[in-house]
Amino acid sequence: MFDPASSPFLIPKGVESRSITFENPTGEKGKGGKAASGLGVGRKGAPLHVLMPGEEIELANVKGPGCFRHIWVTTMPDPVLLRGVTIRVYWEKQQHPSIEAPIGDFFGFAHGMPTNYASAAHSLADAAGMNIWLPMPFAKHARVTLTNETDRPAYTFFQIDYTIGDSFPNDFGRLHVLFQRQNPTAQAQDFEILPLRKSRGVYIGAVLGIRPLAGRWWGEGEVKIFLDGDKHFPTIAGSGTEDYVGHSFGIQNTTAPYNGASWRENAHDSETGRVSLYRWHLADPVYWHKDVRITLQQIGCCKVPPTSPEVYLQEAIFEREDDVSCATFWYEPSPSAPLPAYPDLATRITDLPEAMKTVTID
Repeated sequence: MFDPASSPFLIPKGVESRSITFENPTGEKGKGGKAASGLGVGRKGAPLHVLMPGEEIELANVKGPGCFRHIWVTTMPDPVLLRGVTIRVYWEKQQHPSIEAPIGDFFGFAHGMPTNYASAAHSLADAAGMNIWLPMPFAKHARVTLTNETDRPAYTFFQIDYTIGDSFPNDFGRLHVLFQRQNPTAQAQDFEILPLRKSRGVYIGAVLGIRPLAGRWWGEGEVKIFLDGDKHFPTIAGSGTEDYVGHSFGIQNTTAPYNGASWRENAHDSETGRVSLYRWHLADPVYWHKDVRITLQQIGCCKVPPTSPEVYLQEAIFEREDDVSCATFWYEPSPSAPLPAYPDLATRITDLPEAMKTVTID
């Protein structure tokens, strides 16, 4: 597939650029900006839609071949809305979505708390200006919806930038995104970042939200990636949660293209407060050809001072229960199996932090 970021000087034959907004809801050539405001036709006549409680709208319904190149969405920076409004994407006319996630987690942050940061997959403003840059190719059809399950209106703006006429190899992957939350997790039962998928695919990363519940340091749990028939022991085994996101001896206030912590509730204490973490396997992709399963342990430290490696491993670490959420991203060919059940509204919004700021629309 043509990558305009790596070869911006190339002009591929037959590939055309399109964009869908409320000003051009079909993305058709020459059909944008036809709505009228008090200033006249084409003068900012349809920039937004108020997504009312219980309402679902269709953001895009596009014939392929094509590729979503960039999606931008904004609404008020209210954690309840950013967890309670759901984006769903349906590839190739499948009846079930391949992407189903709260808009906040889909756009790169947990707990409904937007902060200024950028990664290789997302860029974000703390007023909830949300961008995703992962390519989303499709062969025949793509459909995107937005649903407001909360009791609050959501002033919504969006733009989907895409191309049509693209060429793809056979059996290419479509982006899949799964959201899960366990509040709390079960002791000694590992959280599944990606439940078993029997297919071919490539795991490209996750946005993790942790709310520590058990006191002390929470991040000793290892990420395990079971590949192509692995049963009891994985092929890829990490050394700790903070290690998985590229940090060490706790969580630091650091963001990078492929790893980091975009938000810490208690910036000077790694043991307490919510954190939003991310890890992108774009430079080090994890491929599977038959099946995959990815887990995260909940292990903490330190019941006693870890005065030596032996004391650390035998006496200091302990099993624990915490509030863990995850938006998991991978590519898988179509048709693909349905995602696991989506958490209900109460599961998604319980125990969220208070909004940091208020935005009004005059």
